[in-house]
Amino acid sequence: MKDTGQPVIAPQAADRPAGDPPARDLSAVIELRGATASLGARPVLRGIDLTVRTGEVVALLGANGSGKSTAVRSVIGQVPLTDGELALFGTPFRRFKDWARIGYVPQRTTAAGGVPATVREVVTAGRLARTRLGLLRRADRAAVHHALELVGMADRARDSVNALSGGQHQRVLIARALAGEPDLLIMDEPMAGVDLASQEVLASALREQVARGVTVLLVLHELGPLEPLIDRAVVLRDGCVVHDGPPPEAVGQHALPGHDHVHPHADAAAEPLRTGLLS
Repeated sequence: MKDTGQPVIAPQAADRPAGDPPARDLSAVIELRGATASLGARPVLRGIDLTVRTGEVVALLGANGSGKSTAVRSVIGQVPLTDGELALFGTPFRRFKDWARIGYVPQRTTAAGGVPATVREVVTAGRLARTRLGLLRRADRAAVHHALELVGMADRARDSVNALSGGQHQRVLIARALAGEPDLLIMDEPMAGVDLASQEVLASALREQVARGVTVLLVLHELGPLEPLIDRAVVLRDGCVVHDGPPPEAVGQHALPGHDHVHPHADAAAEPLRTGLLS
């Protein structure tokens, strides 16, 4: 190339008018920019930026009330943003409709919410978004069975969920999300209150999802057996991102076994988006 003595300007920079926002990250499955959210009158998220790219496993960490659960609930529309931008799979949130691509595991202690149901019925509910008019085909039934096998609950498929232990309830909730064969798996404290044996089973199920290229966003209180799977940790404090990079080592109260916490919940007047995701 002939040297003209003039500085070389990258075309994308030259073509973008000053002051325009940067182009979207086309590899991003989740992209939050300047996101704020409140629970009632209390601000919880204070302008956070969070990007989760295709195939990544990202852990959201932080102390009680730091905004971890609110952040993931904002991503799925359960807590509306008061400001900022959100895109899913490169589509602005207000136009995103393909909720079957997302599997969500809420923070909960019971799998059926008090409604009488078998293990298979609860897990099958996670497959309905992939069906036509709710009619199960052979592939749908196979996906449900595989999800039950992944979490070690295939032998309990006909049992009532009301007969399960806390760890088994959590396995069923995860199987319900896996039955839809999601491209993005969002899990809110999947290991909370779960015995060690169930933790190992759930870690194995998650490894299988990671191996097939599923993108994962986890809210975790501690990394535990999931630590080898984590690509990146995002630490929140008072609704702000204070770390985005390799998982930090636990210190202080978070390094203590049995450390417990309580998440704030949305005000009853809040209007979550109806996405079809099970909670």
